[in-house]
Amino acid sequence: MDIVATGLSFTEAPRWHAGRLFFSDFYTHRVLALDAQGQLETIVEVPNQPSGLGWLPDGRMLIVSMLDRKLLRLEPDGQLVEHADLSQLASYHCNDMVVDATGRAYVGNFGSDIESGGVPVAANLIKVEPDGSVSVAAADMVFANGSVITPDGQMLIVGETFAARLTAFDIDAKGDLLNRREWANIAPHAPDGICLDAQGAIWVADPVGQCVVRVQAGGEILQKIDTGRSAFACMLGGPDLKTLFICTADGSGADAKTSRTARIEAVAVSVAGAGRP
Repeated sequence: MDIVATGLSFTEAPRWHAGRLFFSDFYTHRVLALDAQGQLETIVEVPNQPSGLGWLPDGRMLIVSMLDRKLLRLEPDGQLVEHADLSQLASYHCNDMVVDATGRAYVGNFGSDIESGGVPVAANLIKVEPDGSVSVAAADMVFANGSVITPDGQMLIVGETFAARLTAFDIDAKGDLLNRREWANIAPHAPDGICLDAQGAIWVADPVGQCVVRVQAGGEILQKIDTGRSAFACMLGGPDLKTLFICTADGSGADAKTSRTARIEAVAVSVAGAGRP
């Protein structure tokens, strides 16, 4: 793998958008963009720690603000404003999300304070309409994490980290989630960030197994790439969408604030990215 960015604190939610890789760096409270020349640009600072990223149809960016459990919107003038308050439905820090073609977002949360040794607690996956109204999309998610939407916009697949599975839902015309089912059991792998390819397979970052794996429906592992350190998220991008960008670090939590071991790595793959994010 090629190392394309270093010296970061803890990178998450990589997104290929408008010819650049956007991602969040937790402990420096920044959303950054990486161009083809390896140059980093700070897009915006998020005081309460950024995580999931997406875009409304008009091009405005949506950013999960973790610690205050809000979804923020970046206006064209650079102002960061509240798009939705998730605090009544999120039982702990908010994390990753996916945004559909209409601007509807699906946002996960930790459920409990696992970083301090808390027992994992099932939590809500939250639906946020383009106007900022919120509702529960699905309850009893076991640490909902990375999410993808298929190119036809009709299926959402969510990684449930502590259940070692990818869970699928059908999406109806109102954005409600139906027909919950197991898309793949990937034990012993623990899914963190995920992305979809044009053959319908999903790349899964596994921080515990220190690898990324390509999985098809039913759970068969089609490919495995060892990263040698924890892999927390991944995204297909590049001009032909055949570069797999991987967020790696020596670890997470409080130590990551000062150790600055996080980096973005990249490897060429044979199947292009598809769907959302």
